[in-house]
Amino acid sequence: MPLEQVCLEIKRGDSWSRIIYFEDASNARIDITGWTVFFTMKAKADDLDAAAIISKTITVFSDPTSGEAEISLTSTDTAQVIGSYLFDLQIKTNNNEIYTVLEGIINITQDISIRTS
Repeated sequence: MPLEQVCLEIKRGDSWSRIIYFEDASNARIDITGWTVFFTMKAKADDLDAAAIISKTITVFSDPTSGEAEISLTSTDTAQVIGSYLFDLQIKTNNNEIYTVLEGIINITQDISIRTS
């Protein structure tokens, strides 16, 4: 699977979600039933996984037979110190193969409104 690199910007304390589609080399959707998706955000790449700032394990997908998974972060997840963090998205297939399919930087930026009601 090809590795894609992206830069995301999220306001501190905001909820955030994106749909990720898994496709083969000919752009046909892959059935991801039974897969596991790991989302990890760290301050430094060599930090232990136990020290990850955000760590999500996703096994329930929005439409697995169409290769569709939703990655969601809560407002608590994104209530971090303003700054840049490293993240990646790994998958574990039914055959226990591990692939990193997405990586990049998440910039947690200053929010203006911090009200919740």
